[in-house]
Amino acid sequence: MDFTGELAGSYDFLRRIEHRIQMVADEQTQTLPEDEVPFESLARFSGFADAASFETKLRSTFELVQGHYAALFKDAEDLGTDAGSLVFTGGKDDPETLETLTRMGFKRASEIAAMIRSWHFGRYSATRSARARELLTEIMPALLTSLARSGDADQAFIAFDRFLAGLPAGVQLFSLLKSKSGLLDLIGTILGTAPRLAQELSHRPKVLDAVLDRGFFGSLPKASEIAGLLAAAVPPETELDEAIDRVRVVAKEQAFRIGVRVLSETVSAADAGGAFSDLADVVLAHLHEAVTRKMIRRHGRVTGGRSAVIAMGKLGGREMTAGSDLDLILIFDHDDKAEASDGKRPVWPSQYYTRLTQRLISAVTAPTAEGVLYEVDMRLRPSGNKGPVATSFASFTDYHRDHAWTWEGLALTRARVVAGDPGLAGEIGAAIREALCRPRDIEKITADVVDMRRLMLKENAPYGVWDIKRSPGGLVDIEFIAQYLQIAHAQKAPDILQVTTYRALERLVTAGLVAEEDGRALKEACLLYQRLTQVLRLCVSGPYDPKAVPSGLNRIVASASTMPDIGSAEALLGETQAQVARLFSRFIGPL
Repeated sequence: MDFTGELAGSYDFLRRIEHRIQMVADEQTQTLPEDEVPFESLARFSGFADAASFETKLRSTFELVQGHYAALFKDAEDLGTDAGSLVFTGGKDDPETLETLTRMGFKRASEIAAMIRSWHFGRYSATRSARARELLTEIMPALLTSLARSGDADQAFIAFDRFLAGLPAGVQLFSLLKSKSGLLDLIGTILGTAPRLAQELSHRPKVLDAVLDRGFFGSLPKASEIAGLLAAAVPPETELDEAIDRVRVVAKEQAFRIGVRVLSETVSAADAGGAFSDLADVVLAHLHEAVTRKMIRRHGRVTGGRSAVIAMGKLGGREMTAGSDLDLILIFDHDDKAEASDGKRPVWPSQYYTRLTQRLISAVTAPTAEGVLYEVDMRLRPSGNKGPVATSFASFTDYHRDHAWTWEGLALTRARVVAGDPGLAGEIGAAIREALCRPRDIEKITADVVDMRRLMLKENAPYGVWDIKRSPGGLVDIEFIAQYLQIAHAQKAPDILQVTTYRALERLVTAGLVAEEDGRALKEACLLYQRLTQVLRLCVSGPYDPKAVPSGLNRIVASASTMPDIGSAEALLGETQAQVARLFSRFIGPL
């Protein structure tokens, strides 16, 4: 018999015995009689020849159910605590409870105790049923232990209180936390160390459902799967304002999933960067289509009109992290003789695509009830911040062929089309490749790159070794090495072109432009920086100072660096930066 059939059969048997017990006792009870005579009577009443066969059947049923339960919840652990007394009844503080909370690491023990008492008094919807409060009482020791493990017990508790306030009901969640206590540790880690994830969990508690999915820790959702979710949630007939909110819900739930995988170290930094980027790709494609449909309904079409979105920076390089901005350029094209659009409210082509771009940016950046999707930076377009927001294909091609600065050439190595007309996308890709493969004045671009890096160090001085991006020998230096070598040699070796830094380094080694040993050092440094950056973008909003953050976060950071403690991680980071700085000097020039 299969898993389901065995449990169903066990349930039927135990319910039948329960009914027999209640018929004999004439009361609501599920307790078997302890004395031999009543037990023998119950056995015969239940259809067994004697007490021994009845007991054998009961034991085998209990063992069968327990076996399935243990297999299903194999990570479950004892929900008790050895810390001491935890009493949250009445209206006053229990002295022993305050001592226990203090030993566990809570600094504001009295406030914590008062808040827990308010839960038991039904302060929130999630704790208003007797069953919910009963379950909450049972999981409380393990819950407090998990929150204390985060390293900042008070902050984690306050975040859990916000999370609890947002729950419409509590029985289902509390039951799950009781049966699968590993979730308690995960929630404690999120609430105590990852503000971005904690905010999302508090605002949208149902995102936790995804974590309970058996496939959660398998492969990350592919772009096609995310597109399917968006298509189901936001059909084409959806009004734009409503579509913008629905897209946010899906996108934020998916970003939460990726973030939890990063925090739990069950996905590589490269895969996380790819997943965050796939998500942004799909979202941009969906919103571009929605905005285009609205433009057509309102203004009609421009003769031969096409548009596409170029991603650059972290999105273009498929190396996004939580909170990454989007560096975008909207490109349009139309027939040379095109005039005003053919709708009820016609506008000229340049105005048409300016409005389309503005609406797309607004769809991504506008703060709605569901929050902001991404911040958008359009400064990498040929006109920078001073010209039109939409760029014609002809002007984009002309600019990058004949007029682009060296830094714009570096940035173009990470450019790729993520949304829009497929035909135009192909033409843009060819134009980008042509621009990257044009002849270069090596002496000039070398001097330009050195000057740029010096200026960055002067105007945006790194705050220390943990400034992973800007420190000498940091991530920027690796990116500059990869980008510089690509634009310097693409004319003769076009196969080295690759938007992702790590992949570009691989191709440079294959082409013989970087020695195996140097390539290995750069790739290992790249992976280290990416692992640390993924974690820190989730957990820290400003500069990271190991001395000023919860110990739990330092443990996560050390683990991301594959070191046993934060001191060893900092030493490794310093050594790696020194090595990358030496390679920068060798490949490009001294700073």
